[in-house]
This record gives sequence, C-alpha cells and structure tokens, in this order.
Amino acid sequence: MNILFITYTRIGDAVLSTGLLSHLIETHPHAAITVACGPVPAGLFSATPNVVQVIAMPKLRFAGHWRRLWAACIGRRWDVLVDLRNSAMPYVLRARHCHVLGADRDPARHKVERLGALMGRDPPPPPRLWLDDAHRRAAMDLMSGDTPVLALAPCANWRGKQWPAASFAEFAHRLTSAGGALAGAKIALFGASGERDEANKVLNVLPSDQVIDLVGIDGLLTVAACLERATLFVGNDSGLMHMAAAVGTPTVGLFGPSRDEIYAPWGEYGVAVRTPESFAELTTAPDYDHRTTDTLMRSLTVDAVAEAATRLVGQESLVAS
Repeated sequence: MNILFITYTRIGDAVLSTGLLSHLIETHPHAAITVACGPVPAGLFSATPNVVQVIAMPKLRFAGHWRRLWAACIGRRWDVLVDLRNSAMPYVLRARHCHVLGADRDPARHKVERLGALMGRDPPPPPRLWLDDAHRRAAMDLMSGDTPVLALAPCANWRGKQWPAASFAEFAHRLTSAGGALAGAKIALFGASGERDEANKVLNVLPSDQVIDLVGIDGLLTVAACLERATLFVGNDSGLMHMAAAVGTPTVGLFGPSRDEIYAPWGEYGVAVRTPESFAELTTAPDYDHRTTDTLMRSLTVDAVAEAATRLVGQESLVAS
C-alpha cells in the first residue's frame, strides 16, 4: 500500500500536520509512506515509522517544484493521497482515495482541529515527533545532568512576533531565581544559526554558568530531543514552540500579531499568552507593515508570562506526582 502525504513548507505547520500522519500510520501499519514538504522541515520525518521517502520541494519558478513532485510520483499508483496544500496533484496522479485540505469555512478553528476534520477525526490526533536513540543520545550530551531546564526561544520568523529580548531575560531571571517556579534551573537558548545575533541579546545578559547555548545546533530531531528534555518551554509563536509541544514538554507560547486561536501550542500542557491587544488591533494599525515593523509584543508583560509559566509548572508537577 502506497500513501503520499503532501505537507507544508514551514516547520510549525509541518509539525501540526504530524497528528494526521500518525493517524495514517496507525490505521495503515504496513503502508509505505512518501512525505513531500518544503526543504526546511524535511528533517522532521527522518525517523518516522513507515516513511520510506521524503521529497524536499524547494520553491522553483513557474511552479517547477510541483512539476518535479509529479515526475517523482507519476510512476506509482497511490492508495491514499493526502494533500494539505490544495495543489493539482490529486488531479494529475493516480490515487484511489484523496483527502484535500481546501478553504476553511471556520477561520477561527485551531489548525489541528481543521486537519483532524479532513479525515473525520474528532477529537483530532495530536501532533507528535518520532525520535530515535541517536537523537536522544545527542541531546543527552548537549544537556547532561538532572537539573531542571527552562528552554527559551526568543526568535521568530519576523520581528513583529518577537517578545523583546530584555523581557525574555527578566522572565528567565525571575523564574529561575530563589522563590521562582524553576529555582536553580539551567536556561537553554534555542534558535537557528541565522538567529544568533538576536539570541545573543538574551544569552549575553544571563549568567554564563547557567546558560546552555543550543543556538544553531544541527538536526531538527536533535533539537526536538533537547526540547523533550526541558522542564518548560517559553517562546514566541514559532516552529520551535510547536516542536516543544509535540514532544510533550509543557509549553508557553507568546502571541501578539498572530492568531493564538489557530496556532496556540496544542495539548494539555500547551498555553498561549497574548498581548492585551488583539491580532486585529495590532495588524490594522495605520503604520502596520509586516515587512518593516518592529516588535508588536512590548505590551505583553513579564508578570503575565511568569504567572502562566508558574501555573503550568505547578499543574504538570501535580499530575507527575
């Protein structure tokens, strides 16, 4: 049995789609699955059971990436084709059953719920990431010891969504100092190699003996294994936020000019904290321009984030005990 699973180009969206992929694996345990996605999230699927091929699709002019996907897939008959990008592939490939994610009639529905509805799953299957022993060993080398770890992701794909670095640093100090919810914890900084300058604004003002610098480490699943070892994750609306939630780490996502009702970290231990202003209020201001605007997250207070984080740590601890 052959399944073609066409998913997204961004890490966060790709992570959110893994619940649907998990459902396919569970319901078709002997299927050979091909995943097609953008090149950035392709590494997420390297340890996924039943996945025999990952086709990375760098964007090409004149829809050349879709033509390449067609050429790679035309020689097989597909038993199930799942297309989350509403492309022409269901019409130009041979498939017995197609599931195509089209326009959403309920734009306020969480994306995980929307994906689950595509195959009639209610409640929807939660996102998950598959890790192997090598990823976990690498994470153990990077984050050795039994000390609790506060994971921070102070970057995002554009400046408007980034909580100020000074706020991240103040929050980390408050949470890990005496009397804080994670008193004595290490602080692990996460980010892509290209985000080094922004991450350093936080890293450089924290005690060097308290910080674990994980900015720019190789391999998405090694990053995921590190996030799995963290006690708590706090970060902007980003792929890292969704990865942390998918590996089961209690996650606080910070929102301003993005939609928490659609992209909040999914799961029992996922919490969204947003600015007092709504998404619409932030993005309809006269001077708003997503290409040039600076952070729109200044009104989100350290108090609000610390309160949510403390409550989440307490909730997780009660369940664990």
